[in-house]
Amino acid sequence: MSTHHDLLARADGACELCTSTTEPAPFELSHAPGTGAEAAVLLCATCRAGLPDAEADDAPDASHWRCLTTSMWSEVPAVQALAFRQLSSLAALEPWAAELLDQLYLEDDLRAWAEAGLPAASAEGEPAVVHRDSNGVVLETGDTVTLIKDLDVKGAGFTAKRGTAVRGIALVDDNAEHIEGRVNGTRIVILTQFVRKQK
Repeated sequence: MSTHHDLLARADGACELCTSTTEPAPFELSHAPGTGAEAAVLLCATCRAGLPDAEADDAPDASHWRCLTTSMWSEVPAVQALAFRQLSSLAALEPWAAELLDQLYLEDDLRAWAEAGLPAASAEGEPAVVHRDSNGVVLETGDTVTLIKDLDVKGAGFTAKRGTAVRGIALVDDNAEHIEGRVNGTRIVILTQFVRKQK
C-alpha cells in the first residue's frame, strides 16, 4: 500500500490535526527518523496552508489551531512532532499556544525530531521572530511591500507616500514589528503594521 493509503486508513480519512475531511493529503515531516507513514501526517487543505513554510495566502487564523488542544495527545509520533512544531511557531504570539506547549511532554528522541524542524531560534528555547504585514501575512527577506499610509520619515525630511512599493526588504532580527527598506534612495525602518505584502 502507498503512504497515502496507509495514512487514510490510520486517520480514517480525516485530518490528523483538526479532523476535517477537506482534501486530506499526506504531509511529510522533515528530519524524520523513519519513512512512509511513520514520517508523514494526513492534513486537510486548511492545516497545510497554515504551516510556517506554506506559501498560501489563505492561511487560517490562529484560532483554527486550537484543534491542537486535542491532537497534540495523539499516539502517533509524527502527529505529536507536528503539533509541537506548530505550537512552537504560535507560542510567541498566542498565550494559549505557549500554555499547551508547556503541557506537551515528548520522549527525548521524539522531542529531538520535533525540534530539528524548528527555526534555529525556536530550537534554542527562544521563539522565532515572525514578521507579519497588516493583514497577518508572513514577511520574508527580499519581499516587496506596499505602504498603506503616508509615513513621515524623521531626520530625512520627506514623507513616504501611501502606495509606495518598497522592494527587497530586510527583516529586523530582534523585532517582529520592524522591517528595513529603501524609499527615495534612503534606507529606513518601517513598522510592519503599515505595509502590505505584494503577491
